[in-house]
This record gives sequence, structure tokens and C-alpha cells, in this order.
Amino acid sequence: MTASVPPTPGEQRRRQVMGDAFVDRALNNASAFTLPLQAHVNDQAWGSTWLRDGLSLKERSLCTVAMLAALGHTHELKGHLRGAMNNGATLAELREVLLHVAPYAGVPVTSAAFRAAEEWMAAEGLQYKEQG
Repeated sequence: MTASVPPTPGEQRRRQVMGDAFVDRALNNASAFTLPLQAHVNDQAWGSTWLRDGLSLKERSLCTVAMLAALGHTHELKGHLRGAMNNGATLAELREVLLHVAPYAGVPVTSAAFRAAEEWMAAEGLQYKEQG
């Protein structure tokens, strides 16, 4: 995980989806205690899962957004909203995915996901416009 070690395929995919700044922050903030978790995330989540065939990166991102919203993991959701847009999702698609969560996971987690999405949009300088 240091500069002298080439990134694993999982880390490369993580950088592709989440962006270098996000991954650099995660790796640079890792301590000796948490560094094995970062390696696990790179190898298992981003490596063996995100490198599989069968779903496009956009489809994987939309699934991830829905799951994080349904589980109430709003901190992680914000990063994956960015990742979904990096993978070609639009704000309109993200809104529809979040709305789709409501009947299956409940209104409270959906409301929290919408609040997190609006916080993320404001931080990114994004504004939703109705498609007409």
C-alpha cells in the first residue's frame, strides 16, 4: 500500500470508481491497526467482487447505492454516490434508486439516504434539475 508497492487490481478498480483522492485519503489515514482492513477492502470488495463480469460498473454502483441506503450506511453512501456518477449514473437515476428503496427497506432509511445525497450534492456543487 506504499508508493513503492504497485497497486493491486482491486485497488486499481477502487481508484477507477471512487477516485484517487478518496482512495489516497483512505489509505493515508490507515493506521498500523487498520491497514489490514484496507487491504481486505481492496482485495475482497474491489478485487474479487468489482472485477467480476456479469454487471457493468454502473449497474454495480446502482446496486451498491441501493444496499447502502437500505442498510442506513449514509457515510459510505456519499462516497458511492460519487462512484456511481463516475460510472455513468445520472442524478435522476440515483434519485430513482433511492426512491426504490422506500417500499422495501422503509421510509426512515430512505429519508436518511435522501438527506445524505443532498449533503453530498451540496458538497460537490451539484444541483438536481427535472428532466423535461
